[in-house]
Amino acid sequence: MKKTLYVSDLDGTLLSPAPAITERTASVINSLIAKGMNFTFATARSVYSAIPITSALDINVPCLLMNGVSVYDIAAKAYINSEFIPPEASAEVLRSFERHGIHCFMYRIEDGVLICYYSELTTKVMRSFAEVRKHEYKKPFVQLDRLADMADGCTVYFTTTGHYEDLLPVKLEAETIAGVDTAFYLDVYNGEWYLEIFSHKASKANGIRLLRERYGFDEVVAFGDNLNDLSMFGAADVRIAVGNAKEELKAAADIVIGTNDDNGVAEWLVSAYR
Repeated sequence: MKKTLYVSDLDGTLLSPAPAITERTASVINSLIAKGMNFTFATARSVYSAIPITSALDINVPCLLMNGVSVYDIAAKAYINSEFIPPEASAEVLRSFERHGIHCFMYRIEDGVLICYYSELTTKVMRSFAEVRKHEYKKPFVQLDRLADMADGCTVYFTTTGHYEDLLPVKLEAETIAGVDTAFYLDVYNGEWYLEIFSHKASKANGIRLLRERYGFDEVVAFGDNLNDLSMFGAADVRIAVGNAKEELKAAADIVIGTNDDNGVAEWLVSAYR
């Protein structure tokens, strides 16, 4: 009998447009997990937003955070793998942001704790995110005058939001920096573009490969909606796009199912899981 892992993206896929895990999705997935289904998620979110928003689910396999930068064991509250950015690459990334007048969040894992540093909050999305998180988690969100002073081996992730034309020059420069990779895509909620920069070893695909090897999965079924899920599709055996997915993802999918505002992932699992 095949040992199958079901792994879903969150925003635009498993989460409703609210965004939230609906009662129907939680009921279906938890019932199937209780029957033996192996289920987890892969998201661009960090531990501070991904874990609370999925708390209604009985996730039984480590999840992938920040587009595969980290593999996180929810039950143990511990990172089991993280891909760090080389110090010289971190310094060059920060110089690129500075040259173009773009501010960012800089994520570092220090003594097993994810800490977000920033110098200035320049967009509505950044301000909203930081203020909520600073209130909920006082230690992990720290303002500094100069992020360049922190460009060492503890950095795992850079992210920022803004207009396409403002972020594109940084994205193009980051693509020339040895040791890093990028994700650049339109947010499903607010119309802003997200630019994420991380180790070239980090991806949803590599995270899935780690889970497959460590836990002995014979097959991976992946659900997604956006361009940052193409990597995950590349490492999956069965690729499933929700009905609201980008056309590029639908083209790469084996199956297209219902939309995220109609519990598409859960409804497909009800009919397909054996």
